[in-house]
Amino acid sequence: MSAASPAPWSLAEFIRTSPWAYPSLEIVHLVGLGLVFGTLWLVELRLLGIGRRLDVGALAATALPWNLVGFALSVASGLLLFASRAGELIANRAFLVKMGLIALAGINAALLHTRGPLDPQRAGTRLQAAASLLLWIGVIACGRLIAYV
Repeated sequence: MSAASPAPWSLAEFIRTSPWAYPSLEIVHLVGLGLVFGTLWLVELRLLGIGRRLDVGALAATALPWNLVGFALSVASGLLLFASRAGELIANRAFLVKMGLIALAGINAALLHTRGPLDPQRAGTRLQAAASLLLWIGVIACGRLIAYV
């Protein structure tokens, strides 16, 4: 008996060549992004003064776990998508800008949530909420532009 030979394809090659793997990962990536942006949209708009009858703390506490699930789905699927086309993506300006915007959005979120309770009365909180929405819109736009630049 001979030793088992290694698989002929790497995971990245499988994702790249399978008729269903890459599109399936894109779907998971978009569902994750939908959860991230959808939950952020609700909380950030509340911080900007829309829906004042909703308690911002309760809304954020309800949305945050779903936001994290969405982010985890997006990161996991995004890493696999990246692995299948790493060289091409590293040379793509839209991809690089997207990564930069995600980093800025993460820094913005960390600063917002480490300052204490979310207070829509603070100008800084409202500014960060607006920045968050704009950063994530930029992430979505750059994600779409990857295919065209």
